[in-house]
Amino acid sequence: MGQRVRQPTPRAHWVLLALLMLVLLAELSLNGYVSHVGAEGRGEPAAIDSGGQVPAAVRDGAAVQRIGADGSASSRALPAKTIALTFDDGPDPVWTPRILAVLARHRARATFFQVGSQVNKHPEVSRQVVAAGSEIGSHTFSHLTTAGAPGWLLSAELTLTGNAVAAATGQRPVLMRPPYSSSPDAVTGADFAALRQIGAAGYLVTLTDRDTEDWRRPGVDAIVRAAQPARGAGAVVMLHDSGGDRSQTVAALDRLIPAMQKQGYRFVTVSEGLGLQAVAPASAGERWRGHALRLAQVSGGWLARAMTILMLIAVILAAVRLLGQLWCARTHLRRVRALEAEPLVSLGLVSVIVPAYNEAANIAGTVRSLLANDYPRLEVIVVDDGSSDDTAGIVERLALPRVRVVRQPNAGKPAALNTGIRYARGDIFILVDGDTVFEPDAVGRLIQPLKDRGVGAVSGNTKVANRGGLLGRWQHLEYVIGFNLDRRMFDVGRCMPTVPGAIGAFRRAAVRDVGGVSQDTLAEDTDFTMAVIRAGWRVVYQPGAVAWTEAPASLRQLWRQRYRWCYGTMQAMWKHRQALVQRGPAGRLGRRGLGYLLVFQVLLPLSAPMVDVYGLYGLFFLPLGEVAAVWAGFTAVQVATAAYALKLDGERYGPLWSLPLQQVVYRQLMYLVVVQSTVMALLGGRLGWHRMVRTGAATAHIAATTPEPVPYPAQRTGAPPARWPIN
Repeated sequence: MGQRVRQPTPRAHWVLLALLMLVLLAELSLNGYVSHVGAEGRGEPAAIDSGGQVPAAVRDGAAVQRIGADGSASSRALPAKTIALTFDDGPDPVWTPRILAVLARHRARATFFQVGSQVNKHPEVSRQVVAAGSEIGSHTFSHLTTAGAPGWLLSAELTLTGNAVAAATGQRPVLMRPPYSSSPDAVTGADFAALRQIGAAGYLVTLTDRDTEDWRRPGVDAIVRAAQPARGAGAVVMLHDSGGDRSQTVAALDRLIPAMQKQGYRFVTVSEGLGLQAVAPASAGERWRGHALRLAQVSGGWLARAMTILMLIAVILAAVRLLGQLWCARTHLRRVRALEAEPLVSLGLVSVIVPAYNEAANIAGTVRSLLANDYPRLEVIVVDDGSSDDTAGIVERLALPRVRVVRQPNAGKPAALNTGIRYARGDIFILVDGDTVFEPDAVGRLIQPLKDRGVGAVSGNTKVANRGGLLGRWQHLEYVIGFNLDRRMFDVGRCMPTVPGAIGAFRRAAVRDVGGVSQDTLAEDTDFTMAVIRAGWRVVYQPGAVAWTEAPASLRQLWRQRYRWCYGTMQAMWKHRQALVQRGPAGRLGRRGLGYLLVFQVLLPLSAPMVDVYGLYGLFFLPLGEVAAVWAGFTAVQVATAAYALKLDGERYGPLWSLPLQQVVYRQLMYLVVVQSTVMALLGGRLGWHRMVRTGAATAHIAATTPEPVPYPAQRTGAPPARWPIN
């Protein structure tokens, strides 16, 4: 149907959404980088050697080296009886304070080579290190294997670590130890290439004289023996204060330090042992960049945890929904079978109202399919809502009995329906879209639930006629899986929110109780159905009453149709929000129907862009095997559910192959529709009717699949046949 007023839709929110998703992806990527790259414990990487030469000054030098960009190198060793204890991989909120306590007890100081991302997580521990008189050196930002790392990445890691330490302590580190490094004689060609870049950045490279390998947990005695230098010599000793259980390291220190102090050794920082200048204070720019980096990292971690929780909630909700759908489907199936076991009866004159606006492609097929139905007492009222094509003329030239054409100026679909209701003579109305084609037994099956005087409306089963292409298959599956499984559940829960405009039956008394079809929303069928339920009537689903409709044949048409549906549904939900606090049928609609729509058709689709971003994050930073297993499990559940829904509807399983592909384009289109509708609703805009271009697909489908019906005697004489006893 067409309306005359259209407003431009807002556009700026798409830019905002894109920016938000980019920021989310960047935050998650930062968290993934610091959490899943080089953060799996000390370990040893695979050996990397570029084959380059290592100068003798480096290979045979002391532990602390100054290396120039040109490859020149000089080194200095610690003085005799001087030990510089160094600790890698921290700060750790448990073990670093315990190590500091041992150092303080024995009046010793040490050098802590800290990972920048860990500094951002525990800046208070870094401040404790500095306050205790010890010093902090750089150990890269993510515990990066520097050998073979791209130059830009190593440079970024050094800068990020420097900024993190600056923000936490106000100092700028001048010492740097590459992760997985050891003594100078273990430096490879690839190591040396990285050391040249580190030296060019202004850092003193600090290797080790004594590698205790305490990360292997060899035992307290072994750690103490490995840490002791040759008699009377000085040494840089490598230990670890993070990356696992460091209780052996703490115990070894408590034995090593006093034992060596009795021999005249002193325990100092590397800088103090070499008589280097005190650590320079960081600039204001470095501190502010460090604070910004920490905020980004902390928020990235928070977002990753929040997204994990969101995914868990979504999975739980989806599982509960699926179980509810399956249980309700089986319950509903038993009810339908019981109803079908009863003989079909005539419920008197049925008035079929067809509002039509520019439906020339399908209107003849729609009217013929209605008259070809086997129900004997039927009248068809076609309301032409100011069509600019020959819709009304086509029907008039058919010159069919029991068909009436009413013309009116364009006023919208609700007005056309109300016009048809005023002309109707029956006590049962069937409201039909102008592009819908009925199965021969659809009318009779549709009205059977109205034998129950408490039923005010019945939803039929709408099927997609043009399901040949990929887009058609997706919509066909959506109708069968989503719409019809949901309708079975709504029927059992007595909270059906929508009788579709394509095929629905209403009792005249129910229509009278709600004052006809309202024009307040764009989803007039949803608004009308909710009003009927709130008036105290029951609404049910009759899957055996089948009608074929023409689905959008392009993404643009699909967008416009679903945008109108979604926005109109939101309008109807807001209009009927008082049902949430009402009792009886209205309360069931509010707390069950509206609650379901809010969660599964508004809130979860609104969170879907974040879920997709999290999926990209998972591809890059989570184990691929786990990601693939989750995707395969999710797809398997979807396919199994779809297969069951297709079986219930008597459909073939052929289109199931296209279901996994729905996640690529179709799903994104559907949730972006919800985003657009939500923005429009929040801004208080009004959306005009969008008419879909018709091709006559529904008529062609029914003509190709249904044999020409043989008229019942009642269609000639007016007396009901034996199959249709009067109720």
